[in-house]
Amino acid sequence: MRQYLDAKQQYRDSIVFFRMGDFYEIFYEDALVTARALELTLTSRSKDSAGSAIPMCGVPHHAADGYIARLVKKGFRVAICEQVEDPKKAKGLIRREVVRVVSPGTLTDASYLEEREPAFLMAINVVFGTRNADKKKLLNNGSQGIDSKMIFGTALLDLSTGEFTAAEYPGETGRQTLTDEISVINPKELILSTDFDLSVHLPDVRTSDLTLTTTEPSYFESIRAEKSLLDQFRVAGLQGFGLIGHTCAIEAAGALIQYVRHTQPGNLSHIRQVLFCQPSDKLIIDATTLRHLEVVESMTGDFSGSLLHQIDQSMTVMGGRLIRSWFLRPLCNLEPIQDRLDAVEDFAFRSTERTKIRESLKSVLDLERLVARASLGIAGPKDLIAIKQSLVPIPRIKQLVTDAHVPLIKSIVGQLDELTDLRNSIESTLIDDPGTLAREGGYIREGVDPELDKLRETSQGNKRLISQMQERERERTGITSLKIRYNRVFGYYIEVSKSNLSSVPPDYQRKQTVAGGERFIIPPLKEYEDKILTADGRILEREIDLFEQLRTQIANEASRIQASAAALAHLDVLTALAETATLYDYIKPHVHMGEESIVTEARHPVVEHSCGDAFVPNDFLLNDISHQLIVLTGPNMGGKSTYLRQVALIALLAQVGSFVPARQAKLALVDRIFARVGASDNIAKGQSTFMVEMQETANILHSASSRSLVLLDEIGRGTSTFDGLSIAWAVAEHLATNSKARPKTLFATHYHEMTDLAEALPGVINYHVVAKQWKDNLVFLRQVMPGRSNRSYGIDVARLAGLPSSVVDRARSILNALEHDELSRAGRPSLAETPEGPQLQLGLFQPSTSNNEPIIERLKSIDIDRMTPLEALTLLTELKNDAETRG
Repeated sequence: MRQYLDAKQQYRDSIVFFRMGDFYEIFYEDALVTARALELTLTSRSKDSAGSAIPMCGVPHHAADGYIARLVKKGFRVAICEQVEDPKKAKGLIRREVVRVVSPGTLTDASYLEEREPAFLMAINVVFGTRNADKKKLLNNGSQGIDSKMIFGTALLDLSTGEFTAAEYPGETGRQTLTDEISVINPKELILSTDFDLSVHLPDVRTSDLTLTTTEPSYFESIRAEKSLLDQFRVAGLQGFGLIGHTCAIEAAGALIQYVRHTQPGNLSHIRQVLFCQPSDKLIIDATTLRHLEVVESMTGDFSGSLLHQIDQSMTVMGGRLIRSWFLRPLCNLEPIQDRLDAVEDFAFRSTERTKIRESLKSVLDLERLVARASLGIAGPKDLIAIKQSLVPIPRIKQLVTDAHVPLIKSIVGQLDELTDLRNSIESTLIDDPGTLAREGGYIREGVDPELDKLRETSQGNKRLISQMQERERERTGITSLKIRYNRVFGYYIEVSKSNLSSVPPDYQRKQTVAGGERFIIPPLKEYEDKILTADGRILEREIDLFEQLRTQIANEASRIQASAAALAHLDVLTALAETATLYDYIKPHVHMGEESIVTEARHPVVEHSCGDAFVPNDFLLNDISHQLIVLTGPNMGGKSTYLRQVALIALLAQVGSFVPARQAKLALVDRIFARVGASDNIAKGQSTFMVEMQETANILHSASSRSLVLLDEIGRGTSTFDGLSIAWAVAEHLATNSKARPKTLFATHYHEMTDLAEALPGVINYHVVAKQWKDNLVFLRQVMPGRSNRSYGIDVARLAGLPSSVVDRARSILNALEHDELSRAGRPSLAETPEGPQLQLGLFQPSTSNNEPIIERLKSIDIDRMTPLEALTLLTELKNDAETRG
């Protein structure tokens, strides 16, 4: 218990799994938490110093991974305190140490990770123009103390694959970009200094969705952080990683490496480089836009129905993770976009080679995570066989793409290492179908090691002697059913059934009574047992030694395996995009640095496969002169939202490097895509649908540039008609006239008054979705045409939705009253039913009818045709005086 308490003192924020023989035991408050979280039986052991029983629960060591993963999924951290001495050789108490800490960001068991999603650890640091002298004061003062030279530094590490990147986000704009990045990446764990207040410096980050871990501020000190990176990569300087001059990023990356070293076993050789990323190199899409466009999941939260689900034809989980990262962060530079498009085009035309490559990729497993497990020292025999099987197809794949002339494909081919030496080492050392755990033994081939072969001969020889002893004992006792058996508790024993107990010789020593008879031992049997168990123990020790040598060899070659794994993943994604283009009749877009996007017969990549009727394609044109802002009107259910989304998704696909669903596409490069389509709220923060809509709109107006693409749907609908129309008009006017940024915008609305903007502002143009009234039916034509719509057909859609006919008829009556501006003369308009019938006089723009009623009545009684000019002037003077008197 003293050992346990020492371990708990060092890892107070973790549940300590304390190894005792074949079990991991958990004590005290950890036991209470674990038993409740895992639904385990809570017991107790000997009393503590206060005389109270110590709460305890436990799990078998061979099944611990599953229990640990379940705790981590619930947000707990687990410190694994292992026996670090051989119990047979240890004198006195076996020494135990914490050898590994498992947290949401350091869970590496592929069985409990999402195959096609990364598992990122993220470290965040901040520096100021005044650097460290006033840093603590600035941090304590909150946002008021942050100067204009503030820089956020970040580092991202997927421990399960070794992917490691760093970046910097300067100024207030950087703060918002980083906030968006966190919501999109959704890291499993955030590593922060204890003096970094996330709620102050990144107040819009939703901490409820994150696991936060704090470390000593010294982890983020420049010298210490840089040294940790140099030691990890075994280099003399960081010039080769693009980090020179980016001190804040170095501090975050170095802190992250220190944290991983502190919590993980192994040499971390799979973390071989860190890439510095410029945020401006990627097309930024915030989490709101990703949700509204349903890029990686549908609005219901399912993968099915998303753009990625429709497009992703990858054959490997590595390819699945890579294409997902491409969709979350499309490119923003023309040259790499063109390289990807050229590679997809090449594979699209070479269908035979593409099919063969994709067929070969089927046998490639998750090499990235397998080599990471080897480096961390947790890979088992089955993992190493999986590595060998994944390397087997490389020579054939390499042969299939060797003659490619496209630059990107040629570059990928150059990274493919056949790794023949490693394949041969694994093949010659391990049997074809080993167990999962090294401690199970029996996985080393015969002939690999002379010492192991000799030990096996000894063990097998003694087992043959035991078999011969069984035959002798049957003859000696006359008990033909006598058996010599083995279990881990008693070792070898002789089992005799109840009916034969009278024939047992006097030299048999009774050890145990069982349901069917008795168990005995004899001295010669125990002698054989000692020899066999000694040999078997030495066999297992030797097998583990040989296995660890092989695992170390693989870990030392991690960089070679990772390079080939990355090449295979890229080939998988490029051939998958070519397959998608072929299956769905996509075309290669022309992406350029100009200002005009022209697409003919554009289709929505998801809706076209899910709608019951034939999808109606539409053209779109956006530029900075005549079509900078499109006001889109039309009926409910007419397809406005689909049109908006397909414009954005085609732009996104093109900058991913994918072909697009259209007949022709010429697309201007965009730096950001913003989408405000659909309704949502945030009840947890007390924010209504309208408040969320306004916050998202505000973010767009503050962040969009002239190279951005903005999609707005029904702005202002969550408040009164006048308020909503005013806000919508002002937003559209700002987007069309702002001198700092005039993004290309699609503005869908039911406020028909908005169409007047096209006559008032240059660059604004009206389009509408066509619908026709046929007898009593409404026909949606799904066509987008120039011009404004004359009505919204809301009542017709309500009828289609199944509203009672009486409600529909009443709504038509009210609509007619509104359209004719009929007013109730009794004062306030009413929709209530009366004995005389329904009150139809409801005016949208209701005038006052109080003190001025007499003036109105007098005006009605005047016969203008019989009045002289002098009488008219006199009357006008009287009416004016009367009006002033009435106020």
